[in-house]
Amino acid sequence: MLRPPSLQPNDKAVVLSPAGKIDGYMVRDAAAVLENWGLLPVIAGHALLQAGRFSGSVEERLSDLQQAFDDPDVKLILCSRGGYGAVHLLNRLDFSKVRKNPKWVVGYSDITALHAALQLHGVASVHGPMAKHFSEEGGEDIAVRLTRNMLGGQPVTYEIPVTGMEGLNREGIAAGRLFGGNLSVFCSLLGTPYAKIPHRGILFIEDTGEAPYRVDRMIWQLKLVGVFEKISGLIVGQFSDYEEDGQMYFPLRQSILEAVKEYLFPVCFDFPVGHVKLNYPLLMGMKASLSVNSHFIHFQQ
Repeated sequence: MLRPPSLQPNDKAVVLSPAGKIDGYMVRDAAAVLENWGLLPVIAGHALLQAGRFSGSVEERLSDLQQAFDDPDVKLILCSRGGYGAVHLLNRLDFSKVRKNPKWVVGYSDITALHAALQLHGVASVHGPMAKHFSEEGGEDIAVRLTRNMLGGQPVTYEIPVTGMEGLNREGIAAGRLFGGNLSVFCSLLGTPYAKIPHRGILFIEDTGEAPYRVDRMIWQLKLVGVFEKISGLIVGQFSDYEEDGQMYFPLRQSILEAVKEYLFPVCFDFPVGHVKLNYPLLMGMKASLSVNSHFIHFQQ
């Protein structure tokens, strides 16, 4: 797996919109944060367009991303937001130049599809906050600062206290390549070349606005296609903007644990990743270590 080089002062950074539309001020705010980092930010030509729910036509979104992939001076691609639409680009993107000249791609949610495609082509990327988060939370936000540190080459070390998850977390140690992301987007890729399941990898999942029965259905989809038989650890991030369903056998988190009860790998819940303010950046496709005990979740990359 190719890890892009650490960012240096005056590196060129492009803010673009490969999926949903976004208010222009958020993109400009994000560019200002990148400028404060010492980078040279550029807003892609079609990043602020609106075409229904999308930030432009497929051709326009594809053009911005392909140009950023191909430009050897671009060292960072910050996606403005998720939404929906990245899947339209996957089979039309040319990854040949980005493999020769890897650069950072940062985003989450619908950008899970783009991360999966990059992993297929052997390039690591960052599941982390996007332009919308940069704008709303500012440059001093912890997730934004952690993203800057990660892109600057600092090692990733998270120690998460276990609170409120007694009886759900399953203790143990795991090591392997990190993969996954947004649960619904990742499940939509199963059966395609982009759903690459690394042997003994660590899977992490998060989602928003999904009813518990839909989450349960997707977890069982992962189970039935054999994903849980191949992994060494499971990180359950934040599931936000939903209501528990009293007609289900179990609450959402417990239903996930129930689905994987016959496996031996460690499982942790409420990891700070997802559609929330505490959306810690993670290195997609890179090796990671996970240790879960009764007091802490330790994660390193």
